[in-house]
Amino acid sequence: MPRRSVLFSPGDRPELMRKAPSSGADVLVFDLEDAVAPGRKAEARAAVGDLLSDDEFDPDAEVTVRVNPGETGLEDIAAVCETHPPDALVVPKATDGTDVTNVAAAAREVGADCPVLPIVESAAGVLAAPEIAAAPDTTAVIFGAEDFAADVGATRTDEGTEVLYARERVVVATAAAGVDAIDTLHVDYHDEEGLREDARFGRELGYDGKLAIHPAQVGPINEAFSPDPEDVTWAKKVLRARDEANADDRGVFGVDGEMIDAPLIKQAENILDRAGESY
Repeated sequence: MPRRSVLFSPGDRPELMRKAPSSGADVLVFDLEDAVAPGRKAEARAAVGDLLSDDEFDPDAEVTVRVNPGETGLEDIAAVCETHPPDALVVPKATDGTDVTNVAAAAREVGADCPVLPIVESAAGVLAAPEIAAAPDTTAVIFGAEDFAADVGATRTDEGTEVLYARERVVVATAAAGVDAIDTLHVDYHDEEGLREDARFGRELGYDGKLAIHPAQVGPINEAFSPDPEDVTWAKKVLRARDEANADDRGVFGVDGEMIDAPLIKQAENILDRAGESY
């Protein structure tokens, strides 16, 4: 299942969580961490648990829960995973691989087998991105630029050069580990043009999807991370020509005047994989 758009909803707002599937997001994150005030954590756990146990709530999207770090996170896991676990757990402030394995182990202790989406959002996390991405229970890594910038003392700019190294390191680490990379959010949800540009750049860097903090961001993000129709057409031609070349024992071949070799074949495979199509 693709992870183009990852939409956060506050765990103490049941009405927003129930509306979230209508946004069209590929991944829903019911947030027990930053979006919930400290005094409402128990209320949020109960609300998320109630929703997960509701048989009528059965969205097509991947349903995840962002837990808190540390001991509070263990309480979150016990509350929401024991009877009706989510599809995955989102772990904030990951700084090494044990942050992933500890959460997955805690879920297993209550009978839940939940893959983990760790968020890399600190200097230590970025440096440990290869280890975090390669942890056995990691299924995707999320980059959090706002917290990262605060951690290193950088000033956020529209150009984003202050987080570019970290952004690239995370996507390289996920590619090496064979897991998905989810790009940071665009904080101004009224700025559709800026969101589209930022999402397009994230896709060019190699990200598979992007965070959303408002349902209005989901459509532009899905569009940005879906292959263009002409690219899909090109990819199908390439893979069909590859099969013909293989039958003739040719390693290099042409498509519409373009010489095709192994790297372009891989690009074509990636395009069709993102599009969910065959050739």
